[in-house]
Amino acid sequence: MAVTESLAEETQGPAGAAHEGILRRQSARESSARTYARALPIVPVRARGLTIEGADGRRYLDCLSGAGTLALGHNHPVVLAAVRQVLDSGAPLSVLDLATPVKDAFITELFRTLPAGLAGRARVQFCGPAGTDAVEAALKLVRAATGRTGLLAFTGAYHGMTEGALAVSGGASEVRAVRLPYPQDYRCPFGVGSPYGAELAARWTESLLDDPKSGVPLPAGMILEPVQGEGGVHPAPDDWLRRMRRVTADRGIPLIADEVQTGVGRTGAFWAVDHSGITPDVMVLSKAIGGSLPLAVIVYRDDLDVWQPGAHAGTFRGNQLAMAAGTATLAYVRENGLAERADRLGARIMAQLRADIGGLACVGEVRGRGLMIGVELVEPAGAVAGHVEHVGDGRGAAPAGGGPGGYDSGAAPFEGKPGGYDSGAAPLQVKPGAYDSGAVAFPGEPARAPRPAAPGLAAAVQRECLRRGLIVELGGRHSSVVRLLPPLTITDEQTSAVLDRLTDAVGAVAREAEAHGPVRRTD
Repeated sequence: MAVTESLAEETQGPAGAAHEGILRRQSARESSARTYARALPIVPVRARGLTIEGADGRRYLDCLSGAGTLALGHNHPVVLAAVRQVLDSGAPLSVLDLATPVKDAFITELFRTLPAGLAGRARVQFCGPAGTDAVEAALKLVRAATGRTGLLAFTGAYHGMTEGALAVSGGASEVRAVRLPYPQDYRCPFGVGSPYGAELAARWTESLLDDPKSGVPLPAGMILEPVQGEGGVHPAPDDWLRRMRRVTADRGIPLIADEVQTGVGRTGAFWAVDHSGITPDVMVLSKAIGGSLPLAVIVYRDDLDVWQPGAHAGTFRGNQLAMAAGTATLAYVRENGLAERADRLGARIMAQLRADIGGLACVGEVRGRGLMIGVELVEPAGAVAGHVEHVGDGRGAAPAGGGPGGYDSGAAPFEGKPGGYDSGAAPLQVKPGAYDSGAVAFPGEPARAPRPAAPGLAAAVQRECLRRGLIVELGGRHSSVVRLLPPLTITDEQTSAVLDRLTDAVGAVAREAEAHGPVRRTD
């Protein structure tokens, strides 16, 4: 029976009829650009924490969390109390850029959490209410401060939907920024994985900037995500991030860290750049900083503050309810150590998923950082007996810096060996999994060619999760990565329930694929 038919049968009766009517009217009246509503045909009417109740009476565990907006889940008591306090006080709800006690409290709490190298000399600009507005402001700022126009961005990036943000995102139809390779392990652009791939990506960047014939003039800034979310949940290696900080600092290029989705404890540190210890020149913040309400800011070094009055503005940058909700959220995450808990819990979830489904032929990789987790689905057809993977995740290995021939990046050097390199990283070994062996390998290294992405399988997993009362998101270059973004307040019991439902859904899809061949997307 088709999933849509099954869901329809489960929504009969008065509640089900109301649910179906709302969905029909949405389909008839809303834009074709809607996305989540297509894959998640639910009508939320009540929510608390991890749980959503639909108009049809069904309950769901929400691991989408407003695309990462809900750090504390739905309707957390401290957020509701903060909003009610503003409402009951008679304070104005929208104040443009005027100073208010509510705004002052928000800025104070925000600055308390910033990386140490930035907090003491930071300026904050309130933007329009979405992360893409803050990205636009950041790009505008570095261009004004440097007098330059070019930008450095990364393949697979996602920075928003406005024109400027799209121009530095991986899916832009026109190249308006220089695209650099973003290091990843499973689908390494150089075919070698970490740490070698990250080193090659760094050298590519340095060569592009230092070669007078590269055709790339000194840019106004570099923008990156410490963990690519929409790009497929790819955590940047800490050593590579430190290398990018050196590359930009040495050349006077402002570094913009897009922490819209990674911020406020999501990755196991309050800000994802904290893992590497770097201090960016500009931070782009939205989503969780508003405590579930629309709010976006950029925070940047004071010497970049060259704007004239009115150089950047926005009518809804003075949302008092969002500032109050954001202050409560930031303080709760900080005071209750939720970032540290996300680090521990995320490691547990990934270890469990690797043990339970990592050996399935349709699972290419389980990866992530903290409570930002992805499971990449691949086509099992044509699989070989084994694949090559690093023992451990490769993130803790010493960075590959210089080597024979005189390179010196300040990182631990490669030690030359016939036909390859030896960085001191854990050895490679062959295990059952999702690599094919048809690729050309570096001499002395096993071949590692990831199998084709399987967006149809990923969509099927999402549907099977929904049938089991679990809401997940899809992402990645081919929409083949099932993403988990649970609230930081998820309990251990709820975590077990999420793992059970996801594992069951992936297993069901794997069995179906094995029995009937690859599943194709229908949307």
